[in-house]
Amino acid sequence: MRNLLVPACLGAGLLVMATCGGALAETAAETCLAANRSLSLGASLPRTAAHLKAGQSLKIVAVGSSSTTGLWMLRSDATYPAVMGREIAALRPAARVEVINSGRIGDTVSGTMSRFASDVLAHHPDLIIWQLGTNDVAWGGGAGGLKDMISSGVDTLKTSGADIVLMDMQYAPMVLASSEHETMRAIIAQVAREERIGLFSRFALMRRSVEAGLPATALVAWDGLHNSEAGYDCVGRALARAIVNAAGR
Repeated sequence: MRNLLVPACLGAGLLVMATCGGALAETAAETCLAANRSLSLGASLPRTAAHLKAGQSLKIVAVGSSSTTGLWMLRSDATYPAVMGREIAALRPAARVEVINSGRIGDTVSGTMSRFASDVLAHHPDLIIWQLGTNDVAWGGGAGGLKDMISSGVDTLKTSGADIVLMDMQYAPMVLASSEHETMRAIIAQVAREERIGLFSRFALMRRSVEAGLPATALVAWDGLHNSEAGYDCVGRALARAIVNAAGR
């Protein structure tokens, strides 16, 4: 029966093709999640925990670049921040979750930091997800001097009293082609440790999924950089589960 599914999808109309594509994406996302069951942020989220425990509204701001805007997704609800919000709400039905997507295509670390006041702090968030590093290394840039800048950015975000989670780069061809990607990942992880905030390693999540048997292309879009629908889905759901687990400490 398995061998009949592929020809059926290939020979079907557009509606069935879309359904087949969605099913394949869902399967890839489930494999990704299964490979990352033990994922941890490495830090507690006290403000998030307090809001979830009390059944209060939890406001999350996701800030970053095109990975946050959800480039190549035709629906806003397929972006990782939207998926994350739905998953948290599913895991904690009593919670009221509001997610604000403050991504901007092409942002670097410095570009995102320049928007903190207007696009993050102005929303008075309880939890901030800062996705960073990709554009600083993928387009021929470097990681030199960024540790102090990222630490300064975290200090700025801390003035809000919100919990903070850093999200690093994709495990994708364009990132892997950069000689700076290991340095950048190490910097992000070091800042998270020193600042005692959460770290969501998207790079490690995607790599573990490939090691678990997923094709290297399953979580990566056609451009070799951004996430596919399955990739955004897994990132959003895995992050939500890690947030709920960290909040439960």
